[in-house]
Amino acid sequence: MKTTPITSADLARSVVSVPPLCRAADLRLAEAENLKLIRHLESGGVRILLYGGNANLYNIAVSEYPALLDFLADSVAEDTLVVPSVGPFYGNIVDQAAILKERQFPAAMILPTTFPATTAGVQTAVRHFVERSHARAVIYIKDANYITPEAVKELVDDGLVSWIKYAVVRDDPLQDPYLEELLDKVDANKVVSGIGEQPAIAHLDHFKVVGFTSGCVCVAPKRSMKMLEALKAGEMNEAEALRRGFTALEDLRNGHGPIPVLHHAVALAGIADTGPHLPLLSALEDPLLGEIEAASVALLEWDGAAGGA
Repeated sequence: MKTTPITSADLARSVVSVPPLCRAADLRLAEAENLKLIRHLESGGVRILLYGGNANLYNIAVSEYPALLDFLADSVAEDTLVVPSVGPFYGNIVDQAAILKERQFPAAMILPTTFPATTAGVQTAVRHFVERSHARAVIYIKDANYITPEAVKELVDDGLVSWIKYAVVRDDPLQDPYLEELLDKVDANKVVSGIGEQPAIAHLDHFKVVGFTSGCVCVAPKRSMKMLEALKAGEMNEAEALRRGFTALEDLRNGHGPIPVLHHAVALAGIADTGPHLPLLSALEDPLLGEIEAASVALLEWDGAAGGA
């Protein structure tokens, strides 16, 4: 595992994958299956793994956290960055910070919640997390009411923030006053588009953010990496053609829940057995699983035709 601070060059070089976490029937960590998914991502050129919402770390027991961190640190390649998550509630944040302090992760993402929370309270939680973990924070903005751009700027200016995952969904991603204000206050090289391939072109081409996160990269890492490369090269027609290839699975995620659909997609494509969902989530049912299987298998086959990473 790479333990040096995460740079804008790191975020520009690799899609930030957001994988699910594979579990056995008894809900314990399924190490062999998680290794299959990690190797699939790395073989496609991905070098950043962010374990957050898709991994359902919202619901993880703090008692399981040390074993998870040690497994992830030992399982990835030497040049792969791993970003675990903490939270979303303050008690989890500080307990997990103490566990992270004993390890060498350069950053961790704070899972967001808007209730009960205030901007000032979120700022305090970030400060306490960094003080107690000695890792920098990834700020995850899913809701424009979670934290103000000015509050984010203060945290960045104080050296507490590794980078920002921006994931506020807009009908038109080009019309985003919050993102405009954020980028007036914070260097775009610290901001990553956080909603997959769909708004990535608007965010990278128009707003000039540094990179993007993806869940569907877990099925098609080569194609997602090629999309990032096309965006960085200014090849927008190529990027758009690649983006369209993810539409079928992304539409299913939008319609039926991004976390459970991706969890099933990785398994149904035959990449790794993701197992049962950790409560408070639960499995989806037929005939939806048939639609997810068709979309994920087609996406994996398309990825296989992409050639070497």
